[in-house]
Amino acid sequence: MVQKKEFMLLFRYEPSTEYQPSEAEMKEMHQQWGAFIGNIAIQEKLVSTHQLGFSGMKILADQSVSEGIYLADKQTLAGNMIVSAATINEAVEMAKSCPILAMGGTVEVRDIQPM
Repeated sequence: MVQKKEFMLLFRYEPSTEYQPSEAEMKEMHQQWGAFIGNIAIQEKLVSTHQLGFSGMKILADQSVSEGIYLADKQTLAGNMIVSAATINEAVEMAKSCPILAMGGTVEVRDIQPM
């Protein structure tokens, strides 16, 4: 029996204030995400998934707090998913069908270490 591990898929994209998808485009995106998540769930490899909102607060090392979300290379974290897989390569193969890639976003696959 193959020992399964957990991997986190981190979804990043570049937010745009200039382009707002139409209602039909939003519906299509929701369907694509539903199919992506549903496919992994049907395989019994979905552990959890979370979509992040657009507001937040940042706490810096000096304890100062500022409003807003963190952007690196113009991208922000949109959400995450934890999947169960035998290897990181299996998790990468799952990530390759993520709808965020079609939006110009990225998926980072990381192994999860217990704390």
